[in-house]
Amino acid sequence: MNELTLKNMLLSALLLFGVSNAMAEDVNLKPFVLASKAAGTVAGKTEQAKASLTAAGFTVVGNYSPYPDANILIVTNDALKKNAADSEHGGFGAIQRVAITKVKDEVQVSYTNPVYMANAYRMKGDLSGVAAGLAAALGKIEEFGSKQGMTAKQARKYHYMLGMEYFDDQDVLAEYASYEEAVQSVDAKLSANKNGVSKVYRVDIPGKQESVFGVAMKGATESEKYMDDRFIMSEIDFHDLRSTAHLPYEVLVSGNKVYAMYARFRIAINFPDLSMMGKNSFMNIMKTPDAIRDVLKKTVQK
Repeated sequence: MNELTLKNMLLSALLLFGVSNAMAEDVNLKPFVLASKAAGTVAGKTEQAKASLTAAGFTVVGNYSPYPDANILIVTNDALKKNAADSEHGGFGAIQRVAITKVKDEVQVSYTNPVYMANAYRMKGDLSGVAAGLAAALGKIEEFGSKQGMTAKQARKYHYMLGMEYFDDQDVLAEYASYEEAVQSVDAKLSANKNGVSKVYRVDIPGKQESVFGVAMKGATESEKYMDDRFIMSEIDFHDLRSTAHLPYEVLVSGNKVYAMYARFRIAINFPDLSMMGKNSFMNIMKTPDAIRDVLKKTVQK
C-alpha cells in the first residue's frame, strides 16, 4: 500500500466519521418508547416488566398507579446514577419511568426515552447504553409522543414558547441549613401525605449531596383539580399511544435547596406537540403550573 493510497483511506474514514456524527446529531428523538402492546392485564404485564427489568440490572425504586388501568414503575441503575452525579441537577435524570396502560382491549408497555431525557435535562452523557438496556429488557417498537420529535441540540435548548422556562430555570421551593436537614425534612414531609402530595420514590445520587423524589399529586376538591395527576392527564394524554410515563412529577434536593422543574417546561418537554388552544390543549390546564408550584412549595417548605 503506497503513501497516497493510505492518505486517501484515512481521509475517507475521517469524512465518513464526520458524516456519521452529523447524521447521529440530526436524528429526531421523541419522549417515549413503545415496548409492546398486546392482550393481557395491567397486573400481569407489570409483573412481567418487573422481572425483565430486574434481570437486566435495573432496580425498581417505586410503583405508582395514578388511575385505574395504569401503573408506572420507576427504575434506576448504576449508569443512570453515575450520569446524574456528573451532571448539574442530574438527579432529575437518575431514573426512567416504565408505564403499563390498558387502552381498549390492549395493554401498552412504554417507557421514557433515555436519550431524549438526557438531552432535555442537559446531562453529560446521552444514556444510549440505558436505552439499549431498556430495549433489550422490554422491547422497542417505536418512539412516540411527538410527530416530528427533536434533535439532541433542539432538546437541550428546548422551551415551549417565548417567555416560558428552560430546563436550567429551576424553581427553588425551599432552603434549609444543610443537605442533611433538607433531605430528611423533605422525605418526612412527603411521607406524611399532606396537601394531596405523597412520596412515590427516593433515589440518592452517589458521591453528591443530591436526592430526587417522585411525588404523586391528588386534589381532594374541585378547586384543587389543577394539581391533580388524573385531571391533568385526562386533558393532555388523549392519543392512541398513551404517555402515562410522564408521571410522576419530581422534587430535587441538591445541596441545601429544594428544586422542581417549572411545570411549563416539565409538561411541555413530554408533550411538545400539545397546542396552546383547542379541545385538548394547554388552555385547559392553564392554572396547573401555578397549582403544582404552590402545592409543592407548601408541602416541602421549612
